[in-house]
Amino acid sequence: MRKGFDDIISKVKECGMKKVAVSVAQDSAVLEAVREAKKRGIADAILVGDEAKIREIAAKIDMNVDDFQIINEPDDIAASLKAVKLAHDGEVDMYMKGLIDTKNFLKSVLDKEVGLRTGGPLSHVCVFDIPMVDHLLFLTDVAFMTYPTLEDKVNIIKNTIPVCKACGIDTPKVAPLAAVEVVNPKMPVTVEAAELTRMCEAGEITDCIVDGPLSLDLAIDPEAALHKKATDRKIQGDADVLLFPDIHAGNLVYKAIVHMVPNVKNGCILTGTKVPVILTSRSDTFETKVNSIALAAVVAEELKKNQ
Repeated sequence: MRKGFDDIISKVKECGMKKVAVSVAQDSAVLEAVREAKKRGIADAILVGDEAKIREIAAKIDMNVDDFQIINEPDDIAASLKAVKLAHDGEVDMYMKGLIDTKNFLKSVLDKEVGLRTGGPLSHVCVFDIPMVDHLLFLTDVAFMTYPTLEDKVNIIKNTIPVCKACGIDTPKVAPLAAVEVVNPKMPVTVEAAELTRMCEAGEITDCIVDGPLSLDLAIDPEAALHKKATDRKIQGDADVLLFPDIHAGNLVYKAIVHMVPNVKNGCILTGTKVPVILTSRSDTFETKVNSIALAAVVAEELKKNQ
């Protein structure tokens, strides 16, 4: 049976409403998203920021902020540290960016005293619900790691597996992507993809199936796999995770899907942190922000199993 974001939201309701801390919450798009998330039973929110501005914006969008806890902190940096501390101390399940620039938001995530470090690198995962694909697609990394090394790619895979499991995929198929599906020493990306495959087969990467290098068509199109006679591959057009060689490839594919595929849904989170971090763009749609909160909620539940 095909699974999409409706299934993720249904799963949230099974594990109970979560709570998110919003850093510098005086942002109309974010306030609309947390209001909708609460209405759908996905998550409650603690709004940290300039209370006067939060209430002013809420009045303009006809939102009753008395339904939410507000922590008044007019200074953006201080607000971000207060908000992230709530996640660090276990008082909330997720941490979300509001009206604060990404650089300072990430500084709060990485803060040595109250941040969300786990000892490993952070990476970004975007989950797509595409009408013509019969399962969810996980794209990584499209927004955070610029030129991941082989070691980085191992960590990206490890960061992505709990996200897949949270969405109901126990043993995700991971496709390290390249322009071709054969190893070419002149194309280092293909060499690294083959090494990731070897590491998985040797048990150095667990809880997933890795098969690379793979071209994008072989990774997502069963017909292409048949046409190219790739019937000996572990992945034959049925990849769950698309692992990109660098941020350029990932970001281009991400934006091509968002802007060119009708009726697509997606949600994005930052992983490798103590709790899921919702790092959306101001250009993201209202629905994407709500979906990202829902995605973070099921991942938060999954991470609790491993604590």
